Amino acid sequence: MRQKFREPGAAMAALDRVLDRGIPVGCVVGVFHLPYFPPAYRFHFNAHNLVVTGRRGDRYLISDPIMPNIERLSYHDLHKVRFAKGYPPPKGSMYYITEVAEDFDLKKAIIKGIQHTCKDMLTIPIPLFGVKGIRYLSRRMRNWPKKYGDRKAALYMGQVVRMLEEIGTGGAGFRFMYAAFLQEAARELNQPWLNEMSKEMTEVGDRWREFAIIAGRVFKNRAGQDQSYMAAADVLADIANREEKIFRKLREIKLS
Repeated sequence: MRQKFREPGAAMAALDRVLDRGIPVGCVVGVFHLPYFPPAYRFHFNAHNLVVTGRRGDRYLISDPIMPNIERLSYHDLHKVRFAKGYPPPKGSMYYITEVAEDFDLKKAIIKGIQHTCKDMLTIPIPLFGVKGIRYLSRRMRNWPKKYGDRKAALYMGQVVRMLEEIGTGGAGFRFMYAAFLQEAARELNQPWLNEMSKEMTEVGDRWREFAIIAGRVFKNRAGQDQSYMAAADVLADIANREEKIFRKLREIKLS
């Protein structure tokens, strides 16, 4: 079940009703006003996902992928981040599982999930997503110093690293998780070739980590001749080529 709201009070009441049934609830929130976030992680980003696992009076228990432990938010703080100002507005978005079918077919779900990911990575026509998006970033990054100057270009690079590796899982973290998923899928579907795809995805994750190291040195002004914007962009271009090959192979997957 997915819901959005116009009125904050209605959004909080709906959340309470689901929590009182013992059902964890995913929420889309703004990052900037999360009090448990370190100051360095706070910026205006309104598409962060967390899970509200329960409540104790007006205190909500929060499982956040960024934090190692369960955090707590007051009613006021959760209300504020669920209706953070800016774009895109979260609008109190929440989602939760209502039921699990008894005849649930895990194998079909795995196939469907892989095919959906392949579609997102390969066929979205807007060049800001998937493999096209990685190539777009690579091309733009090469011109950042000339276009924006050293200081602003470095800030851009720092923001990319923060979104990929510190706050988000868009870089190495996601690739390592997806590699683990493919390894489990190989066993569940009895398709050993997925183990090779898992290995290749792990190697791509290592390349994302290399990119983060180069980008971090550029941001801290510690880059040598080989640790430049061009070097970082070259790694991204290589990543895009590798991922395109992986997802083109994966999209042919079928039930054996």
